Amino acid sequence: MLQDRDVAQLREALGRNDFTYDAVLSLLGPSAHAALGRAEFVPALRATTGGSPLETLVRLFLLGTTEPAAACAAAFAPLDAERAGLLERHREGLRATLDVRPYAADDGSWWVVSDLGTDLRPPPLRPDHVLGVGGASVTLAQATVRRPVETALDVGTGCGVQALHLSRHAARVTGTDRNPRALALARMTALLNGLSWELVEGDLFAPVAGRTYDLVVANPPFVVGPARDDYAYRDSGVAGDAVSERLVREVPSHLADGGVAQLLANWVHVRGADWRERVSGWLDLCDALVLQREVLDPAEYVATWLRDAGDTSAERAEAWLTWFEENDVEAVGFGIVTLRRTDAAPHVTIEHAPQQVGRPLGPHLAAWLDDVAWLRDADLLAARLRVAPDVTLEQVATAGAEGWDVATQTLVRHHGPRWRTDVDPIGVALAGACDGTRTLGEVLAVLAAAYDIDGLADAALPAVRHLVERGFLSPRAAPGP
Repeated sequence: MLQDRDVAQLREALGRNDFTYDAVLSLLGPSAHAALGRAEFVPALRATTGGSPLETLVRLFLLGTTEPAAACAAAFAPLDAERAGLLERHREGLRATLDVRPYAADDGSWWVVSDLGTDLRPPPLRPDHVLGVGGASVTLAQATVRRPVETALDVGTGCGVQALHLSRHAARVTGTDRNPRALALARMTALLNGLSWELVEGDLFAPVAGRTYDLVVANPPFVVGPARDDYAYRDSGVAGDAVSERLVREVPSHLADGGVAQLLANWVHVRGADWRERVSGWLDLCDALVLQREVLDPAEYVATWLRDAGDTSAERAEAWLTWFEENDVEAVGFGIVTLRRTDAAPHVTIEHAPQQVGRPLGPHLAAWLDDVAWLRDADLLAARLRVAPDVTLEQVATAGAEGWDVATQTLVRHHGPRWRTDVDPIGVALAGACDGTRTLGEVLAVLAAAYDIDGLADAALPAVRHLVERGFLSPRAAPGP
């Protein structure tokens, strides 16, 4: 691992040569940059033949090539990258030993240090391999509520991707990981970006026992299967979905009052059982929104994770699939769990949500938390609700004897979770009348007279609460796209 002085010199070199996300995009062009995101390297190789320091950095770190020693010296000065261990001799030149790459999101831009993946180095991965920026880490980062907090905890920090984001809105950031190599690379990531985090070794919450935080995020080694520990980034060493269960069960005790936790997790679908009941049994003391984003059958699941590690072992695949069969697992769900510590009766929503969601999702999950809290104490009939600006009404009609007969009517949100909900004609009229100028009680009184329905207000309140929870109706301005 690089020493602190080496990291400081590397930061100087990367900054001087503008090794940033925007500069790399400009160098490669949109087409080659998009191809690189699909692990198609030839377009980027063709765009980086000029020998400039920026091109050398791109080829070393993003394309995994071997470059001439003189070009490397120019790109890394004043750092002797070979002496520091960042480069190694290979064929007639030097190649990278670590993955150092620019990373940008809506809330900032950074450099991230991790291990090289199987797209740049032959598999298999080393057991203590440390992942860089990937689909799961981006999913969690986009879903995190970004409000100012004093303390934040990143459980299973890996190379520190979530900690980078947390540094934008948390006064103090702590990261835990049971992989010492991960903590070493996370420390390099922090130093390279001029940041300082508390990084402690141990499994999940063990290193921070007795401590509470305003915000907890976790992208843990949640992969489901037999109790294996082949790769630290994916395997927990415990069987089934026990690590996800443990994480969800233990996190409330580490949340300050009103504190929020957002976790990625896997759970099994056991033959003949409802996965929602399984996950709901893990929940306690918290408002909870569980969105199951994906479901894979055992064969697909095993193939995905073996391919991820560059592992072609038929024996390992056979043992994994046998475990699924012996434990009546017919599928594995992947989802985002959002929790908030509360002393009130918790509100819990668990659903399958495979639809494409708008990003960033975090502001909409924050709005869900706000709406659930508001609904606890609200006098709904006195509230002046308004329909969210991203809501549209979809109607499906069939041809009848006297024209088109409307069969279904659906309110659709086009931002955030992109929720949909079927409504009857009264629901359509209610949503259309909620423009913030009249109280809900006044709106329902007009509808009760128009439809000649006694007791409409009491009958409609559960449906209205559902519409508020999902953000179709709101007492406040809705978050943007």
